[in-house]
Amino acid sequence: MTKKHVLALSGGVGGAKLAAGLAAVLAPEDLTIVVNTGDDFEHLGLTICPDIDSVTYALAGLNDTVRGWGVKDETWQAMAMLRGLGEADWFNLGDRDMGMHIARSWRLRKGETLSQVTARLTRNLGIAHAIVPMSDAPLRTQVGTAEGWLDFQRYFVAEQCRPVATGVRFEGAPGAAPSPAFAAALAREDLGAIVVCPSNPYLSVDPILSVDGVRAAIMARRVPLVAVSPLVGGTSLKGPLAKLLGELGKPVSNASIADHYGDLLDHLVIDAGDADDGGDLRGRGLCVTVTPTVMCDAEDRERLARVALTAARIETG
Repeated sequence: MTKKHVLALSGGVGGAKLAAGLAAVLAPEDLTIVVNTGDDFEHLGLTICPDIDSVTYALAGLNDTVRGWGVKDETWQAMAMLRGLGEADWFNLGDRDMGMHIARSWRLRKGETLSQVTARLTRNLGIAHAIVPMSDAPLRTQVGTAEGWLDFQRYFVAEQCRPVATGVRFEGAPGAAPSPAFAAALAREDLGAIVVCPSNPYLSVDPILSVDGVRAAIMARRVPLVAVSPLVGGTSLKGPLAKLLGELGKPVSNASIADHYGDLLDHLVIDAGDADDGGDLRGRGLCVTVTPTVMCDAEDRERLARVALTAARIETG
C-alpha cells in the first residue's frame, strides 16, 4: 500500500460521520471531502447548506449526536420569535445553527463563492481538512411525485417524505461545473482512491456525480472507488432510502446499491448484518468487505474509516 491522496464524496448525517473518521486518520494534506449541495436552498432570506453543515459540525465536534443533525447544546429562541411573528416554521433552525447561515449568506451576498465562504467558515472553526462544495453553481435535487416535482427540502422536511417518489432529477445539470477544489482533487497526480461515504446514492451521491464532467473524470482516473453502503440489516437507518428504492421498483438490498454505482464501483463495504449479500456481490466480480458499519462514537468512525481505506489500498500510518 502507498500513501496517496483520498477524495471522499459525502452527503449529510451518515456521510458526515465517516468523513469525520477519515479526517481523524488522515492528515489534512491527504484528504479532500467533497460535499453534496443538491439539498441547499434559500429560507427566510438565508442560504442553507444542510450537508456542508453536517460535515462541518462533525469535524468541528459541534454536531448533535443525539438528534442526528444540527449543533449540540442548541437553543431555539430565534425560531420561537419567528413563529410568533407568523413566519414559516416548517424548517427548524437553532440559534447557533442560524449563526452559520447568517455568516454564509452575507458573505455570499458580498460576492464570495460558496467555496470561498466554506473555506473561511471551516477554517474559523479550527478545521484543517478541506471541506468543499461539489459546485459553486446552484444544482438542486428535486423528487418527482404525483403532484409534480418537489424541491428536496420540501419533500424531505415539509412533506416528511410521504409522497410516493416517481423519480429524481437535478435542476441545473448540466451546467454546474465542479468547484475548483473538487476539480483539483480529481486532477491530482497523487490521487490514490475515492471513498463514497454511506450516503443516499440517489439523493446525496448522484447530485455530486451529475456535476459537469465528474462521472467521466472518475472513470478516467482508474483509482479504486470504495463505497460504504448506507444499508444496515436490509434497511436504511435514517432517511428515505429504503422507501425510495421500493417506490422506484428496486429491491432494498446491497445489490441495488452496487447496480446503481455500476462500473464506477470497485469495492463495497457492507454491514455485518448483511453478510449474506456478500456471495452474490462477489459473484458479479465485486470486491466486498463485511464489517459493522454503524457509527455510534469516534472509535466506530475511525475504525470504519480504516476499513474503507484498507479496501482502497491506502495507508493510514
